[in-house]
Amino acid sequence: MTQPNTSYQGSKIKLYLGSTVLFVSMMLSTLIFGPLVLLCSAFPFSVRYKIAKLWVQLVLLIARIFCGVRHEVEGLEHIKDIQTAIVLSKHQSAWETIALRLILPTQTALLKQSLLRLPIWGWALATLKPIAIDRKNQRAALKTLLKQGKACLNEGIWVVVFPEGTRTAPGEVKKFNAGGAILAEKSGYPVIPVAHNSGHCWPRYSFLKYPGTITVKIGPVIDTKGRKAADINAEAAEWIAQAMKNM
Repeated sequence: MTQPNTSYQGSKIKLYLGSTVLFVSMMLSTLIFGPLVLLCSAFPFSVRYKIAKLWVQLVLLIARIFCGVRHEVEGLEHIKDIQTAIVLSKHQSAWETIALRLILPTQTALLKQSLLRLPIWGWALATLKPIAIDRKNQRAALKTLLKQGKACLNEGIWVVVFPEGTRTAPGEVKKFNAGGAILAEKSGYPVIPVAHNSGHCWPRYSFLKYPGTITVKIGPVIDTKGRKAADINAEAAEWIAQAMKNM
């Protein structure tokens, strides 16, 4: 399903051509970078991660050149002295699942198990220490998040969680799931809230990518030591909601 951007007034031909170039480029580059990541399975995690990061840089470059999709980041000063953290991020599109790999330090993300079964891309992703869960079994999913999340955090790998659980349309607000906040409560690692408006340029479920600048806002560190998950979750959700009002 293609979700239209009703504010777009540019050339439809250019829009479709640019989106097609991006789609084809992503598919073809996956056939190159995916096997490279798999071939490096015996090498340290950092090697595989650097290769995957090169793919991210390529995708964002192509999106900028052919689709006019750019991004700007505010609040990087909030994380300059943070060694490891849990990120609770707004989720509007697939863009942030790619771009946050470039914007934030070395990380893993909470995702659904089915993604790892996708040929090449999913297999390569499986070597990058993802926290893959079965969403139909919430108890087992939380157990996996806590166990693998703590292990990654203790290795210095950031954990990215999209607490809304699914992509939301611009202006839409969904209740935050507590999984990421529970991980923060149990582990004591700080939380970094992240807001962005990617859905305006890279709409969910849409083939078309619209020109514009995506704004990413990184919030102040939320201390989690001695605090309950509900309190942590509420503070992150409130900061993100306020940040989104100015986008």
